Amino acid sequence: MKKVLLLGDSIRLGYQPFVESGLAGQAEVVAPEENCRFAKYTLWGVNLWIGELGKPDIVHWNNGLWDLHHEAPMVETLTSLEEYLETLSRILNELKRTGARVIFATTTPVPDDAVGRSNAEIDRYNAAAVALMKVQGIEINDLNHLVKQDLTNNICEDRLHLSDLGSQRSAEQAIKYIAQYL
Repeated sequence: MKKVLLLGDSIRLGYQPFVESGLAGQAEVVAPEENCRFAKYTLWGVNLWIGELGKPDIVHWNNGLWDLHHEAPMVETLTSLEEYLETLSRILNELKRTGARVIFATTTPVPDDAVGRSNAEIDRYNAAAVALMKVQGIEINDLNHLVKQDLTNNICEDRLHLSDLGSQRSAEQAIKYIAQYL
């Protein structure tokens, strides 16, 4: 049975149980117990988590919402676009060392009245990340597009995280991408 490693922030934590149940009997799904937060944190932990959870065959991974957050009174994003791309490249290098098939999931959108993040920045970071991943031959799971199709029902009351429905829908799409490599 192939091992699937899920990496990512709280969006991943939301869809993870649905991926686990959806792939039960088809794959061993593993993930860090903790939130992988921003890209630098994921870079710091990626080899620790792989050492703890075992070498994966498939990795489904996202980072972004923490990176482009503006924590008041900070004016700029936590992570500049240039630093974000450099860190994604470094994470990708570590994941490629495992020989695993890597799938990158785009950063999910927020409602227009969200605090600390904007869809204009999310779209800019996603476009740059997608361009980087395409050059590297990495498949893209466009969770941003999926969630935008029904933003009202896919996002919960906190204006950031996925609702149960949004998590289920994201899991279904993640499973489609993962299943082609099982």
